Amino acid sequence: MAAEVSIDNGGANAGAGEVRVAFDEGALARWMAAHVDGFAGPLEVAQFNGGQSNPTYRLTTPGARYVLRRKPPGPLLKGAHDVLREARVLTALGPTPVPVPPVLGVCEDDGVIGSAFYVMAMVDGRIFWDARFPEVPQAERAAYYDAMNATIAALHAVDPEAVGLGDFGRPGNFFERQIGRWSKQYLDDELAGRNADMDALVAWLPAHIPPGDESRVTHGDFRCDNMIFHPTEPRVVAVLDWELSTLGNPLSDFAYHATMYRMPPDIVAGLGGADPVPLGLPTEADYIAAYCRRTGRAGIPDWDFYIAFNFFRLAAIFHGIKGRVLRGTANSAHARERAEAFPRLAALAREAMEACA
Repeated sequence: MAAEVSIDNGGANAGAGEVRVAFDEGALARWMAAHVDGFAGPLEVAQFNGGQSNPTYRLTTPGARYVLRRKPPGPLLKGAHDVLREARVLTALGPTPVPVPPVLGVCEDDGVIGSAFYVMAMVDGRIFWDARFPEVPQAERAAYYDAMNATIAALHAVDPEAVGLGDFGRPGNFFERQIGRWSKQYLDDELAGRNADMDALVAWLPAHIPPGDESRVTHGDFRCDNMIFHPTEPRVVAVLDWELSTLGNPLSDFAYHATMYRMPPDIVAGLGGADPVPLGLPTEADYIAAYCRRTGRAGIPDWDFYIAFNFFRLAAIFHGIKGRVLRGTANSAHARERAEAFPRLAALAREAMEACA
């Protein structure tokens, strides 16, 4: 099983179907024959459902299955949808304990299918679209949460210099840079409009950045539905969707992952504030403590700041989707739902901001 890996919910993303924006599949097959070891056609192409981010395709031949990720067609905001960065981080992490799909080929030439893309191996396993893990017996669910916790801790243990990612982002001043980036994207997209909660966060966040300036490879969208689990075991076998990866603050990356405890499940995979204990899941405090044990921390001060920042960042992404919907360039039938969810994310960010006071 493979997954579409953009910000969307599981119900929208399950399965693959017709290619929604046609491209030259013959040109793709010729490119793969020249650049992907062992490739032999004929090639069948299907597009994974959903997806506001980089369009993702299932490629099938008589002897193999692949996944292709490409930049969306049409005008894009500067710096967005850089699939070549995804391919680079996947390749660099391949030899590390972090489980990632093997990258088999990268194409920077827009002339092949209309935009840059990369091809990776399809990894078999299970994807859980619901953060409650309802498919798993209650007594076993905590082990799946522990596997996610161990995986993100392993990522944050990677030395960027040692894997050739020392220049994968500007080290230092992470929050200053990220707040500036997402604030600018929000403010520049005039068509998508303004929001009072976002305006408050744009003003508040830069003045309340916690002390300390760690730098590690960060995923940027670490959620249960961006992982493939072993077919039968509570073990992560591949982490997907590295579009937002960079050199960043590991506490921010972990806090984004932990927003699943507060995230409304109809927006992205989350518990929506439900009590995790009757579900067989660890509490938010226990989950934080497990990460701290694995990473040698006594605790995480300023936790609500990290939560506020991450809901703000996600709200800015959904605001960008809203702009693409209004411009007619959104590449998913479900983009309008994501656009409509934007103000709820902004409100959650403000709620965490106010908890810091």
